Amino acid sequence: MLKKDSQKKPVNAFSKMEEDVLAFWEKNKIFEKSVEREAPKGDYVFYDGPPFATGTPHYGHIVGSVMKDVIPRYWTMQGKRVERKWGWDCHGLPIENIVEKELGSKSKKDIEKAGVTKFNELCRSKVLSYVDEWEKVIKRLGRWADMDNAYSTMDLDYMESIWWVFKQLWDKDLIYEGYRSMHVCPRCETTLSQSEVTEGYADIKDLSATAKFELLDEPGTYILAWTTTPWTLIGNVALAVGKDIDYLEVEIPSDFKPEKYGMELDVSPGKYIFSKEIAKKDKSSDNKLHKLLYLAVSDFVKNKKFKGKDLIGKKYKPLFDYYSSDKKLENRENGWKIYSADFVTTEDGTGVVHIAPAFGEDDMNLGKEYSLPFVQHLTMDGNFKSEVKDFQGLNVKPKDNHMSTDIEIIKYLAHNNLLFHKEKYEHSYPHCWRCDTPLINYATSSWFVNVTKIKKRSLETAKEINWSPAHIKEGRFGNWLEGARDWSISRQRFWASVMPIWKCNKCEEIKVFGSVKELEKDSNEKITDLHKHIVDKIKFGCVKCNGEMTRIPDVLDTWFDSGSMPYAQMHYPFENKEKFDKNFPAEFIAEGQDQCRAWFYYLHLIGTAIKDGHTFNNVIVNGIVLAEDGKKMAKRLQNYPDPSLLFDQYGADALRYYLMTSNIVQADNLNFSEDGVKESFRKVVMILWNVVKFYDLFEGELKTKKCKSKNVLDKWILARLDQLIQEVTENMNAYHLPKSTRPIADFIDDLSTWYIRRSRDRFKGEDENDKQAALATTKFVLTELSKIMAPFTPFIAEQVWQKVTGNNFEDVDKSVHLESFPIADNFDNDELIRMGTVRKLVEVGLAKRDEYGIKIRQPLVSLIVKTPDLELITIKDKKDYLDLLKDELNVKKIIFKKVESGIIIDLDTKITEELKLEGIKREMVRVINNIRKNKGFVIQDNIKVYYETKSKDIKKVLTDKKLKQELLKDVLAKEIIKGIDKDTEDTKTVKINKDEVILAVVKV
Repeated sequence: MLKKDSQKKPVNAFSKMEEDVLAFWEKNKIFEKSVEREAPKGDYVFYDGPPFATGTPHYGHIVGSVMKDVIPRYWTMQGKRVERKWGWDCHGLPIENIVEKELGSKSKKDIEKAGVTKFNELCRSKVLSYVDEWEKVIKRLGRWADMDNAYSTMDLDYMESIWWVFKQLWDKDLIYEGYRSMHVCPRCETTLSQSEVTEGYADIKDLSATAKFELLDEPGTYILAWTTTPWTLIGNVALAVGKDIDYLEVEIPSDFKPEKYGMELDVSPGKYIFSKEIAKKDKSSDNKLHKLLYLAVSDFVKNKKFKGKDLIGKKYKPLFDYYSSDKKLENRENGWKIYSADFVTTEDGTGVVHIAPAFGEDDMNLGKEYSLPFVQHLTMDGNFKSEVKDFQGLNVKPKDNHMSTDIEIIKYLAHNNLLFHKEKYEHSYPHCWRCDTPLINYATSSWFVNVTKIKKRSLETAKEINWSPAHIKEGRFGNWLEGARDWSISRQRFWASVMPIWKCNKCEEIKVFGSVKELEKDSNEKITDLHKHIVDKIKFGCVKCNGEMTRIPDVLDTWFDSGSMPYAQMHYPFENKEKFDKNFPAEFIAEGQDQCRAWFYYLHLIGTAIKDGHTFNNVIVNGIVLAEDGKKMAKRLQNYPDPSLLFDQYGADALRYYLMTSNIVQADNLNFSEDGVKESFRKVVMILWNVVKFYDLFEGELKTKKCKSKNVLDKWILARLDQLIQEVTENMNAYHLPKSTRPIADFIDDLSTWYIRRSRDRFKGEDENDKQAALATTKFVLTELSKIMAPFTPFIAEQVWQKVTGNNFEDVDKSVHLESFPIADNFDNDELIRMGTVRKLVEVGLAKRDEYGIKIRQPLVSLIVKTPDLELITIKDKKDYLDLLKDELNVKKIIFKKVESGIIIDLDTKITEELKLEGIKREMVRVINNIRKNKGFVIQDNIKVYYETKSKDIKKVLTDKKLKQELLKDVLAKEIIKGIDKDTEDTKTVKINKDEVILAVVKV
């Protein structure tokens, strides 16, 4: 998992601090106390989609986990009780594939041969293999979740509730059995749902074939049909045309030479029928078929022009005779004819569609409409049946070489003069979402939820859901819901919740069970497990005849497990009925954007069906975490940093803040950058901690709890704090994480680089009232800021709160996470406007200094502000703000002048002798304070300064009474003494402007 350039680095102090906080939380059960304490605003229900524990958590899980921690922490601090029960997804193909590899199984038949009991029990033993790794990462991330009492989808109670959900749907006549052409995985030998199919699309190159179907009554005349699945041609029983589409019959002569057109084609002479519209395609087209047909129309004899309706009813010779020669084939007389179909277009191919009802939804529907023969020439594992003697034993879409069988089919067609054209064709093709085998369309029996029946209501209830980002509502989720089809819920697999349907072997009476108790009553057996290898043994007599009731062999789609999670995690309705009913729907869920077509969708469908409402009120959707270069993260590429190393180097808070401020929590993809985590660490954690350390230097001098102050800096930072509280609260209530989180870094920057920096002299000053106001204000701001940050960066928030409040982790019942979220006062916006004006003028003034090449430590006469409207300058009559501005820009006065138009800001750059000496004094202060810092002196340490210099200007500064006194105060020195002993080794030679001075700084 390491990036190639990653190395194990020492654990930094902040990471160690985070681990200390974790120990404090765990030892004193702070999470449990946050859930168990009185909740004045009632319960806040959060549904957490259970992950598989068949692998270690990756960055996608980390993003989801941070979202699922931030929101519950926030609402807990808002006075809600937020239970956070963990769960494990245990069923389905992910674990089945792992066990198959361990057993060396190559197919479903191998499992059945070895025994379903052995297979399922091995699945049970392996499915929670990585629980310890998950618990370690989730804990270190700072996510609070009840993992000790986690549910799993393989628990008896959970599975019983799934049966209850199924029975509810059955009783509402929403479940039926149907025979349809569906996507199946030939390796797993099971059907897949619409959402599962969408998960596995990949761009591949296939072979397309344009086959020649010779008209029975017109020898030598062929109708052309194009397909990207040549293997389905064996199942062809009809051709479809558009009745109103224009078609041409074109004769290609025997002397046709395609090489003169720069084309390498093997085209036999004859008469060919295809769409006139296709023939209009440009000869420069990349599609060779289109180019060929264009040339045919341009250069060859056009014998006929007619509508598609004129072709209807014509018979043609089958390409293969494996089934057409079978006189017992049902509806044989309707086969191998041309029919009309609305789905025929002229976009691709020839305007003629080959029909194989066993291998496509449109094909099957047309087959039913015209009672066509049904030819299914392969088994569900994708192998040809024995009747297909020329290709017996081949698989139609082998995973290791998906074109190999199509190549053999095309060779056969070419050899028998049945191929007009072949061409490689790139398209997006569905693959099994777990084993990556190419899927095939295959007609089979399946059980469905009748989504069509509840679709209108589900669209209505979906309007009540708040989405973040908002565009998902009508976009990805809304569009999917709008196009929803009936849900195939039966699977031909093993390790899953089973379908609770028993059927009589004689009269076919069906009995559906909705609880363990019901099954126990009918079977007279004690039920302790509901898995396939257990319940398939349960048989009992039919009440309508003397037959035997046995369970149908299918299991349930694992999304039925997940979609039933709200009910099953609480063993509803067998337990917790009142609690569940009171708190349904959930307030919040969050997952990746792929779940719009999966978990979100199935939660919503089931909720609409059995509760006639939506299942969740608010949902946050995240995007995909990619490597820094935009590629998919992959262990083999070593293109992402190990999360544990990031925890060691920067701590979990920095990672959390980086993710929550990025647009990945607004359904956009994120090119993950370690530098981004580093920047969050520097701009948030480090800067805040430096503020705390500075406050700690003076904390002992605080004598008041009140932070009422007349100082404009105090008024401003308190207004900024209230502004931050309001901004975070409004956006958190709207479930917009970046807008909630980003302002925190801006506030910390304001606190550090403006408020604390501008207040430093107040902390050290002789004005006791002003000092107390600064101390009290800083303590209040840090205390409230720690509460604001608690949901987002829980570790540093705890450290700051414990330190600033003086609790210092000593009271086991006190934590920032047991505090209430701050409420904003009605802050004075004028304070923010005025200080904003000051800072803007500072920004322009500093830019002017850079332009003139004058250092900030050199005092200047004035800043000049020229404007046509002096009323817009909100600080022109505010002495406190003007003093701040003068001090920050190091000017003696601010001059406002009215002009006709435009705003001009400039500096008076004339430097008098007095100003020059003051500038030298300021440079001396900087140099001496740097020496203090490098020697490790703290603010309480007093010093003596010894000096030697030949500079007349420096001597003037150090002998001028006023300047010398200012210097002593600014560097906390008792004396400044001329002359340095020759034995003094610890000296420093520095330049002040262009003059040298030798300094020795000694602690006294």
